[in-house]
Amino acid sequence: MADNVLEMRGVTKKFPGVLALDDISFSVRKGSVHALMGENGAGKSTLMKCLFGMYKMDAGQIFFDGKERRFNSAADAMAAGVSMIHQELSNVPERTVAQNLWLGREPRNKFRLIDHEKMRRDTKKLLQELNYHFDPNVRISSLSISQQQGCEIARAVSCNASVVVMDEPTSSLTENEVSHLFNIIGELKSKGVAIIYITHKMEELFKIADDITVLRDGKFIGTYPIKDMTDDKVISLMVGRDLTQRFPPVESVAGDVCLEVKNLTASNPKSFKNVSFELRKGEILGIGGLVGSQRTELVEAIFGLRGIASGEVVIKGKPMKKIRPRDAIEAGLGLVTEDRRNTGIFPLLNITVNTTIPSMGKYTNKIGLLNHRAMLKAAREQNQQLKTKTASMETFIQNLSGGNQQKVIISRWLMTMPDILIMDEPTRGIDVGAKYEIYLIMAELAKQGKSIIMVSSEMPELMGMSHRVLVLCEGILTGTLEKAHLNQEAIMRYATQFSSKM
Repeated sequence: MADNVLEMRGVTKKFPGVLALDDISFSVRKGSVHALMGENGAGKSTLMKCLFGMYKMDAGQIFFDGKERRFNSAADAMAAGVSMIHQELSNVPERTVAQNLWLGREPRNKFRLIDHEKMRRDTKKLLQELNYHFDPNVRISSLSISQQQGCEIARAVSCNASVVVMDEPTSSLTENEVSHLFNIIGELKSKGVAIIYITHKMEELFKIADDITVLRDGKFIGTYPIKDMTDDKVISLMVGRDLTQRFPPVESVAGDVCLEVKNLTASNPKSFKNVSFELRKGEILGIGGLVGSQRTELVEAIFGLRGIASGEVVIKGKPMKKIRPRDAIEAGLGLVTEDRRNTGIFPLLNITVNTTIPSMGKYTNKIGLLNHRAMLKAAREQNQQLKTKTASMETFIQNLSGGNQQKVIISRWLMTMPDILIMDEPTRGIDVGAKYEIYLIMAELAKQGKSIIMVSSEMPELMGMSHRVLVLCEGILTGTLEKAHLNQEAIMRYATQFSSKM
């Protein structure tokens, strides 16, 4: 069509043992937001990496501005007018903001040397236009994750691209930062720029998308105007079945106390202070709050990853004033960390090893050698329960999609048979079908008498899966809400201001 800035026809991509893309055709209109949806492993990111020159297609054609093109590298794609914001941050930590924005395309002076002053000026101007308040001269590593994401967005915009691919761009952003991004997207649309938007968040889809294409298991399912779609229709197309419930029923509990946190204060004076609560057997205890509320810091301290200045943690009646991760695991705790890439996976180890790392002691023989066959069998069975998509258990975990990496991490801790499982953002970057599978596992664990602490930034998840919700604001526990009183307004009230008792 004449108004299409991009067309991909018959794209096929194979990996060893996997047909990742099977004859996919996909087109995007100028000045539109085109959502690309599908479960983890459906082929969304793979298709975009083929477009961006990161993967070589086995078959297919790409037409850009009506001309057939094939990009052999990301640099080729950017030079032609295609930029991409990746799901996982790709900044160079020890370089400055300015150096990251212009990496590989630095301005040069008449002597062909890098013009650092112009680079800083151009960066400052660009950041001001996007309403970002970063110093161009600071190192990327000194910025928060959301600020680093802002730099990724600025770099993509700086290319003056005709097509901008955004792969899960809001995964690390606050609500205000998401609104800011949507404003930027609106400005780009008004200039005729096409946005390819990959997300698992339904509310974003209906706020900004004009069209939607759904992929399933590497196959093209269809392209539809967003005005003709609903949540249920999109979910049904993505998973190939109807999901009549977003959350499974979570039964009420009245078990004994299995964890007590008493007046816990972090050794970092800017973190949490005097936090006290109890966790009961068979309970799913949610922890809510905004970015900076110190939720992650609190649960990591309970697991022994952060220092404690005062207070104590009591696990099954045993006080543990100086807890270490090894102590926590031995006491029956597991921790699914928030940052999958940096603190969750061992990227260059296979799925079997990633799954069995904390429980390897179970698979040693009398002389201390590992029984690899038993490890493989146990890891395969656990990952099959979570429907992890992989060609082989020998696959490096870094080669899996983000959602499938998360399933492996959850499998890892389930292998240890914990009594208490701490899950920090357990469904971040996971599609709706896989989310429901994880929710089912959580509900079943609670039914079995296991206890779960769930940190989540998603309001529906907190309300749908928790028996109770604790709310933190700037490191202070401001409120506790029982199931009957859970609603978004109450959670936000406690998350944004201290209670009158504080």
